[in-house]
Parts: sequence; C-alpha cells; structure tokens
Amino acid sequence: MESDDQLTTLKEWTLVAKLAHRHKRMLKLTDSVCRLGNLRSLSNHCKSLSGLSAARRGLIQRKMSENGVTVRRSKVLTIDTMNATVKKVEYAVRGPIVQRAWQIEKELKEGAKKPFTEVIKANIGDAHAMGQQPITFFRQVLALCSYPELLNNNNFPEDAKSRARRILQGCGGKSIGAYSASQGIECIRQDVARYIERRDGGVPCDPDNVYLSTGASDGIVTMLKLLVAGEGRSRTGIMISIPQYPLYSAALAELDAVQVNYYLNEEKCWSLDISELQRSLEAARKHCNPRALCIINPGNPTGQVQSRQCIEDVIRFAAKERLFLMADEVYQDNVYADGCQFHSFKKVLFEMGPEYSDTVELASFHSTSKCYMGECGFRGGYMEVINMDPEVKAQLTKLVSVRLCPPVPGQALMDLVVNPPQPGEPSHGTFMKERNAVLSALAEKAKLTEQILNTVPGITCNPVQGAMYSFPASRCQSAPSRRLRRKGRLLTCCTA
Repeated sequence: MESDDQLTTLKEWTLVAKLAHRHKRMLKLTDSVCRLGNLRSLSNHCKSLSGLSAARRGLIQRKMSENGVTVRRSKVLTIDTMNATVKKVEYAVRGPIVQRAWQIEKELKEGAKKPFTEVIKANIGDAHAMGQQPITFFRQVLALCSYPELLNNNNFPEDAKSRARRILQGCGGKSIGAYSASQGIECIRQDVARYIERRDGGVPCDPDNVYLSTGASDGIVTMLKLLVAGEGRSRTGIMISIPQYPLYSAALAELDAVQVNYYLNEEKCWSLDISELQRSLEAARKHCNPRALCIINPGNPTGQVQSRQCIEDVIRFAAKERLFLMADEVYQDNVYADGCQFHSFKKVLFEMGPEYSDTVELASFHSTSKCYMGECGFRGGYMEVINMDPEVKAQLTKLVSVRLCPPVPGQALMDLVVNPPQPGEPSHGTFMKERNAVLSALAEKAKLTEQILNTVPGITCNPVQGAMYSFPASRCQSAPSRRLRRKGRLLTCCTA
C-alpha cells in the first residue's frame, strides 16, 4: 500500500485538479490533505484517473470519499472501451436519414403541424409495410402450425392442413415453438433441395449442403465470418459491387475485413464488366488478400438482371483468380423487363462442365423477404454451399450451431415458398392469382418509377429490369445536392 505522501505526486494531484476544474469548483491542496470545500460530486472521476495504477487510483478515491466526495464509478463499457470495429459499422438502410424520418412520423402522430401529413418510407424493400397483402395459403398454414387446434376447423383447405401436419411432424414435440436442428428442419431442407433441382432443370442438390438461415443476411454474414482472416497485407478482401447493399460494407467493417469495391457500369444499365473486376482485384492485391467475390442478381439497389453470358464470365474469372463466389439471389422471382431472365449461378456453373462445376466454390442465398412473398418479418432464408472443403463445412455447421437455430416459423414459411400449392390442389388457383397479381403490380410500379424519375429535370434513371429498386442519377449541381454527395447520401427508390 502506498502512503499518503506518495499520493501527492504532481501527476496525481494534477489529474484531481483538472477534474475539479471541470466541475467549476476550487481545489486547495496542502502537503497531503485534500480540502474540497463545497465540492460534493465528481461524476466521472474514474475515467480521468484511468491512467493510474489500481492502487493509486484507489487511494485517490479514498481521499475523495474521506473529504465528503460522492465516489461514482465510471461505466465499464464506454465509447472508448467498446469494440472499435462496431464503431466503424454504418448501415444506411437504417441510418440517420431513416431515424429522422421515424422521429418526424412520431411528431406527426403527436399532433405536430408540418407542411405534409404523411411520411413515405422508401428506404427498404418492406412490401407489407407499404400495403402489400400476404399470400393466403402461406398465412393459413402458418396459423395452423401456430395453433394446431385449428386443424379441426373446416374453414381451412385440406392442402393447407396437410402441409401444416407435415411441418409439425418435423418439429420437436410437434410444435413450432421448439428448437430445431441448427442446420434447419430436415424435411424443409429436403424441400429446398427439390426446389433448387426444379429451378435449375435437374441439377442435383444435396439437402446436406442446404443451411436454413435467419433471412439471407444471416447466411451471408456467416459465410463472411468463415472467409475473413489475416492481418496487415494478408487481411481478407471481399469484392462487392458499387452501388452496393449496405449489409456487405457493414458486415465487413464489423469483421475488420477489407472492402474491395468494383463499379457497375451505369451507362450500360448497371452491367458488370470483367475488365472492372480485374482492375479492382489487381489494385486490392497491393494491400490485402482478396478471397471472395459477391454478386447480387437481380441487383440491389440498381435493379439490373445479369445475362447468362455475364454469369459465365464471372465464373471463369473466379476460377482463374481463385475467388470464392457468393451469389445473393433473393430477388430471383422479381424480373420484369422484356428479354431478361434469371439464371442461377449454380445452374450456369454446372452447365459449364466439370472444369468449373467440380472446382469453383459457391454459396448462394435466398429469402422469404422479397420476390412476391414480401414476408420480411418472419426472417426465413437459406443458403446452399457448393464444392466446400469438408473440414470447412464442419466448421460452418459448428458456427451455425452457436445461434441454436433459425426462427422455426421462418423455416416453415421457407418451406411454403419452395413447395407452394400444386395444380389440382384446392389452394392452387387462389395462390397463382395472388402471386401473379403481386408480380404484375411490382412490374407496373417499376415502369412507373422509371418514367416519373426521368421526367424530373437533372435526374435520369435506367430501366428497372428486376428486384425492387431503381437507382437514379442526379445531375443537379445545386448547393444542397453537392452537400448531400459530400456526405455520401444516396437516393434509392423502392418500388415495393
């Protein structure tokens, strides 16, 4: 234990003096006596004394207490002591502009007078929030799964009841309130595998390569966790498209990975040029180790649909440069433009032959949140991994087990998406009518958004080929416009 005399070093008393000065009080010092006058509360003194040893800090705090000072400990977790990578995370989809919109919306509800009466949030593809109605069959089955007593109710069609019974049979205790296997309910993974095979014209899919997830975002972040490694110039670089969906930049910041930007060609309807990928890769290799290439198709936020030729070129590029491919395909049903067609990366990969299908590593992602479903809140999704090293796959299975399992209602909804009512079943007619109506409305809104934006002076907008977004270009040179660009604020319009 150090003596009081040792406590009166210049450094220590200087810290106390600075602390008192901050509280607008007078601190009088004698040899080893601290006379604090009217000072009775030093709210954050521990932070000021944090540079001292624990013993010296304890002595100073005891002296303060003896002289009538209320000693209040600082927070263990502060902005200075928290994880530094979290502070780097930015997610514009829920960023300051959106938070201000929520605040304005609250003010309107409280009766504040403004030159408008409503806030329209077009920052995110949340279809149901914008008024889209849910698919009847999906909600019927989910209701039956949530409250199995309804299986005795004659108001529900038999195919909905049959589907609910099958899902419940796969759940622990026949309840969607039970945990599932970490990789997802087995019968649902089997249904996902069969869906992928149908979609891809018979290309085989092993259910063991399917991982159900909490929306596609969960699967994407999980894969990034596996990929990110190294320090300094060996840090992992992940290639992402610009304009980008902020999930990727936010996740890379949190994981302390290097964001490697490649730019889509706005003049060619946001197409992807291999020469741009090559430029980006070569530049990145000077300061990091690029290991993966992320593609969003159809595009978010740019609304383009990649051609088959483009996908083939990307696969060849990934094979040549030894890059892991991540294909974000959550908008695969959202294709509107004439002449455009969705091609899955897996289908194209396998049709290119064993040179690529046996070697290129691929993870693809799908979700219940987009397409015609728009069921964002259920957080259902899946990822399929191709050509993954068996030892890495074991680590992936371990990693997903940490979060126990994806939401089981979301898994159930994913099952309905990949296995909807079939021809001849009671619900098929209503299902197809509702599905087609949603997709037709989205196509109409996409065209309308493009047309209206192109009538605004200083704004141009490419055709919206797919997904749920348009990405107009502002040519306006006004002062507010320049300030927005300096601050990195982008205008993205959602057509949901």
